[in-house]
Amino acid sequence: MGLPHLPVEFTERMRRILGEEYGAFEKSYEEVRKYGLRVNTKKISPEEFERIAPFHLTPIPWIPGGYYYLEEDAPARHPFYYAGLYYLQEPSAMTPASILDVEPGERVLDLCAAPGGKATALGAKLQGRGLLVANDISASRCRALLKNIEVFGIPNSFVSNGVPARLEERFPEFFDKILVDAPCSGEGMFRKDSDTIRAWYPEKPGECAKIQKDIVLRAADMLRPGGTMLYSTCTFAPEENEELVRYLLEQRPRMRLETIPYREGFSQGLEGMEQCVRLWPHKMGGEGHFMALLRKQGIEGNACGRFGDRADKALEGNERANKGRKRGKVRRTPGDERNCSGKGQEERQQQAILQEFFREVKLQTEPELLPKHMEIRSGQVYLAASLLPEVSGIPFLRNGLYLGELKKNRFEPSQSLAMALDRGSYASVLDLDSGDQRIFHYLRGETIDTEPGETARAEGWQLVCVNGYPLGWGKLVNGLLKNKYHPGWRMA
Repeated sequence: MGLPHLPVEFTERMRRILGEEYGAFEKSYEEVRKYGLRVNTKKISPEEFERIAPFHLTPIPWIPGGYYYLEEDAPARHPFYYAGLYYLQEPSAMTPASILDVEPGERVLDLCAAPGGKATALGAKLQGRGLLVANDISASRCRALLKNIEVFGIPNSFVSNGVPARLEERFPEFFDKILVDAPCSGEGMFRKDSDTIRAWYPEKPGECAKIQKDIVLRAADMLRPGGTMLYSTCTFAPEENEELVRYLLEQRPRMRLETIPYREGFSQGLEGMEQCVRLWPHKMGGEGHFMALLRKQGIEGNACGRFGDRADKALEGNERANKGRKRGKVRRTPGDERNCSGKGQEERQQQAILQEFFREVKLQTEPELLPKHMEIRSGQVYLAASLLPEVSGIPFLRNGLYLGELKKNRFEPSQSLAMALDRGSYASVLDLDSGDQRIFHYLRGETIDTEPGETARAEGWQLVCVNGYPLGWGKLVNGLLKNKYHPGWRMA
């Protein structure tokens, strides 16, 4: 059949690289593409997901919690998708985040994070502890990134759209783990997306490599001594892969290339860089990827210890900047009570409202989910991420977890708070089976009927769930649930 639709310069280079294997590589482009999903292990175990999911699932051999599914399964239309139980992702693209060994409590950076496939995987590994900084230079793409992080229920994130140079100023030698899935020429997406073929030209790999060199050096400077960084692309061009890693090692002598443990379908890197890994579409069920794992030489630390003077100074600067910042609870010196203004009374009222609502909420976060740890800005209530240094000058969309809004004598909880809750984390729940048609009415933003006894309370706020997993909020009045599902997230 041949591949006349592929650029000649691309096929000639691939013939030189693959030699006798080129025929198998070419034939793989005639095969049907593979569809994959990755389980959100913050919310559900792979074993439980296999038990309840109505899809044709086949485990992806090299991805724990990753599965192939059939296109006709249409998992993006299932309520479990809206509950954040999984992320739809090309199988090869799941690999970088699965390789990076993230532990709860660590400081983690996804530098080129949008739309969020890898960031959500890293955030799930943190299990609500430590810090996830998810950054992308595109403000528009960051909006999709933020939504995916909120759907996944990740409360300990800082979602930003700063340039790497500005982040390096604020996060010097700060992170335990860094993922750089660099913007690239996208040759691994040729079968999946024909637009990438039309956008490709012979000079593009070299142009991308220039951008990647700056990104990867900035990332290395943000990695703490003893920390690890995973560099990856979804392209086959050596100048964006092995040659880029060689450049990094030359420019940052403290960085050392590590061996990635073998998994089914992995192939060695090219040009003497055997410790790198290539995923070829003719050897495994995916589109293709490149990965290199690197460690920064220096004194080992841990998430609770010291990470070097630069990181400590960054955190000390944050403490000074935050000193005196008004949070949900305002500190006062003795005698202030007799000088309280109307504003002080308003703050006490806000405290009482928050105290009443969150008395019925159970959520394990850092810091604790208590009114004294909450920040109130123009009526918006947040639980700011811990472990974050002073970040002025970095544009961001979210710092921590958005909890909801204070209005006249009441608090309205947010969609992101609902998604961050676990099963049994709220006092009154409307739990519907995935086959209940009311679920689909709810996801479309419609009012739904309830039966007596379906909820613990007959009135007021209810956490709407599907098979025990939160979807959003509703307010029960006379047996009717007024829909509070986020308008921008509704099912079409």
